[in-house]
Amino acid sequence: MKRFFYASALLALIGSVAILQNRAVGQTPAGSATTAGAPDQYRAMLNTYCVGCHSARARTGGLSLEGLDLQAAVDNAQTWEKVLRKLRGRLMPPPGNPQPQQKDIDSFSAWMENNLDTHAKGQTAGYVPIERLSRTEYAASVKALLGVDVNEKEILPQDVQVEGFDNIASVLTTSPAFLDQYLDAARRVAKKAVGDMAPPISDWPFKAEGNQDPELPFPPGFRQRDAMEITHNFPADGEYRFSTAFDEQSIGLYNRGLQNRTTLVIMIDGKVTFKGDIGGVEDLRLANMEGNVGWQKILDRFQKIPVKVEAGPHTIIVGFIDRSHVESDDNVGSGGGFGGGSAAPMARLPNAQNVALEIKGPYNPTGISYSTSRPLIFICDPKKIGEESCAKQIAENLAHRAYRRPVTQEDIAQLMRFYAEGRMDKGTFDQGITEVVAAVLASPDFLFRSIQTPKGVSKDSEFPLSDLELASRLSFFIWNTGPDAELLKLAETHQLSKPGAMDAQVKRMMADPKAESLVSSFAMKWLNLTSLDLVQPDPKIFNAFNATLRKDFTTEAEKFLDSILLGNKNVMDLLTSDQTFVNNTLARYYGVEGPNTSAFKEVTLTDPNRFGLLGKSAILMRTSYGDRTSPVLRGAWVLDKIIGSPPTPPPPNVGSNLAEQSAEAPKTVRERLEQHRDKPACKQCHGVMDPTGLALENFDAIGEYRTVDRQAKNAPIDASTVLPNGVAINGPVELRKQLSSRPDAFVGALTEKLMMYAVNRPLEYFDMPQVRKVVRDAKKDDSTMTSLVLGIVNTDAFRKQGPEVASTAAPKQNAVAKAEVKK
Repeated sequence: MKRFFYASALLALIGSVAILQNRAVGQTPAGSATTAGAPDQYRAMLNTYCVGCHSARARTGGLSLEGLDLQAAVDNAQTWEKVLRKLRGRLMPPPGNPQPQQKDIDSFSAWMENNLDTHAKGQTAGYVPIERLSRTEYAASVKALLGVDVNEKEILPQDVQVEGFDNIASVLTTSPAFLDQYLDAARRVAKKAVGDMAPPISDWPFKAEGNQDPELPFPPGFRQRDAMEITHNFPADGEYRFSTAFDEQSIGLYNRGLQNRTTLVIMIDGKVTFKGDIGGVEDLRLANMEGNVGWQKILDRFQKIPVKVEAGPHTIIVGFIDRSHVESDDNVGSGGGFGGGSAAPMARLPNAQNVALEIKGPYNPTGISYSTSRPLIFICDPKKIGEESCAKQIAENLAHRAYRRPVTQEDIAQLMRFYAEGRMDKGTFDQGITEVVAAVLASPDFLFRSIQTPKGVSKDSEFPLSDLELASRLSFFIWNTGPDAELLKLAETHQLSKPGAMDAQVKRMMADPKAESLVSSFAMKWLNLTSLDLVQPDPKIFNAFNATLRKDFTTEAEKFLDSILLGNKNVMDLLTSDQTFVNNTLARYYGVEGPNTSAFKEVTLTDPNRFGLLGKSAILMRTSYGDRTSPVLRGAWVLDKIIGSPPTPPPPNVGSNLAEQSAEAPKTVRERLEQHRDKPACKQCHGVMDPTGLALENFDAIGEYRTVDRQAKNAPIDASTVLPNGVAINGPVELRKQLSSRPDAFVGALTEKLMMYAVNRPLEYFDMPQVRKVVRDAKKDDSTMTSLVLGIVNTDAFRKQGPEVASTAAPKQNAVAKAEVKK
């Protein structure tokens, strides 16, 4: 019955989710070229370089510029915004055609932008349909509501992405299959959040994945290089039994690992809970004389060790103290024991890297003394005020926070029916509350966000969002989850839309740790770095690459983005900064001075090739193939992410195989690419993408700097190229200089994607004057991320709902995927 109720409530909203609206448009610097002769001057330029293809008769690409009145450009704003985007990336006129000078393009673009911005008219906000929470929003909302960590990839299906973002309303549809998974997720999360006073006995195996950071706080004499650390969430108070096992490598041939006595230590939250000796004369004799039977007797000392543990997360450290090895006369002067010298010990001791740990329990559980989630749920004591009254308080509190609005008596009555069902058949109070939590998580009021048309307002007109709708939009924008108590109270008292209130909330929310979602849910997705695992480097070519290095690439990118975007720095530092974050592995990989631990620390780079985004291995690998670099992917990525002018997708069935031919001598990627793009049909697009990508050829497919191509018999790398604007450059340093010389293009490209993320829809041509205004205004505050966010939340695009009409943009794939050359 409950399942049918959840399903019917959700399915009632499925039909309201609209068709995909598409992305629109970018930004360039606005100027003041408004002289009386300007239209004639620019009309002459268009006639010379553009109208030949874009005449009323030819209409190449479906576009005609012939006869358009430049004085009334705003009447054809959609067309001119497309033109500006193409000109920004020098996609038009196509390579090989006569080209205007860059200064003439800049002059026209500034004049046209100023014209469109000054005389903007008509629609200012787009339409956002009912939207389901994306799975990342769901996980963040569950964490905020219940304090429960959810691995959304394990319990919910992958959302459709638009330009890398998974929060675009028009594609967040709901199918019966999705419905089943969300209902199942609600049930599982509810059980985890409420907990079980008497959970069944379970076992959890752990295996060390490698040496841990030696800066961890271990006890004196601890062999830190051999310690392993685990964080485990114990479901209830009770007795748990710890068992350890050593593999054969720990002992070595002829039981050599038992020659010296070693002490195994188990610590929980910094306190020693077990010490046991292994090795020494007695154990060596036992193992040698009784073989496997003797060895099993030794192991039995480390099995089923009883430990009293309270519910909740605890840090467990397993490691060894090897005093006898240090004190041995054989090691005096050899530097043995604590790694002070270079000589290796004669006998190999067991180490945590070769130890498995199993935790089993709880036995004789006595309740739940600690929980991060229960205090958020159980806000009252049923023994003091009565179970029914307490259940109503709990239901009202959860619904208020989850539904992001004041709750009604009807809401409470509905949830109390679930509570009553949980109490049937002698169900406990906790079981009833578990049903309430599940019902809240399965409610359409939690799973969906919608903008309601006020009474008396036509669906064909724009209208401002209510304070509650603004609160949700603002909170999901900055925090990726619903509003907190302060923001919700402002909205409920109609204070949020008052002058200055939103700005104050933005500054408060940007200073909160939850603003990190602007890195993980916006920036990493904007740059296509959440899909880094799609690139699988060929182990025969890149034998030094492994999963740890991939993880380090991602961590460096996240920390770098965080330091700029949330560190109150100019966003242009993303292109130019000489700061980055490395651990010992990545420092060696980059050849820089860095920490000697696995912990990441900020360092100053001295090699300008590594400055900014273009020097980050995560980006260089994501824009490559598993066996080679791809100037095409890299060039397309720069056009899309840095310049804001994504290339046109390749025509169907175009020949694009750049793989090595077995009968040919090895060629560099550049040689193969030039042979490929020499065809006229390919040059139109590749003449724009490839020059930019070729400037990054000094980086191989996993981001390692090189001067020769080992796959082409050590042929020298040629990173020289001529950009579409006619500027000759050589290598990543000169490319970065060119890109950073046009800051409005990059800040505009970032702002466009940030606004798209904020309003949950692809942008339209009428959004672009607002994007450019945000960029101009942010300069007053050094173009920080906070200044861009402040600008966006004060636009009509953010504060209003547009008419329910079809989108003017066409669906767009990820720019890197569009330009990808198939092997």
